[in-house]
Amino acid sequence: QVQLEESGGGLVQPGGSLRLSCAASGFSLDSYNIGWFRQAPGKEREGVSCISADGSTYYADDVKGRFTISRDNAKNTVSLQMNSLQPEDTAAYYCGTERICRYYDGAFYYPGTINSWGQGTQVTVSL
Repeated sequence: QVQLEESGGGLVQPGGSLRLSCAASGFSLDSYNIGWFRQAPGKEREGVSCISADGSTYYADDVKGRFTISRDNAKNTVSLQMNSLQPEDTAAYYCGTERICRYYDGAFYYPGTINSWGQGTQVTVSL
């Protein structure tokens, strides 16, 4: 059974950093594209970043230069390092398996083909 679990969220002040982790159980992440999306209350799901099985990375325009996605195949995890966090980054963050990563590159993308996301981890950026 494919299962992913997100962790690492929390409360941080504007300008701060968090590192989210996406851990897999029941399967090996290294052959999958893994995407991160976020959803704030009252807003649509928004694609944030994606890393393909070959290691190519893609980012939404509003997180480029601030967020970095990476994978550690030995630990069977994908991480999302988030720096220079802003209040507009406040949301629940989810990771899932993704069919096509390149769509995450650019302006707003609704991740309609993402699957197997977990319970999410809450990120709150506030004074």
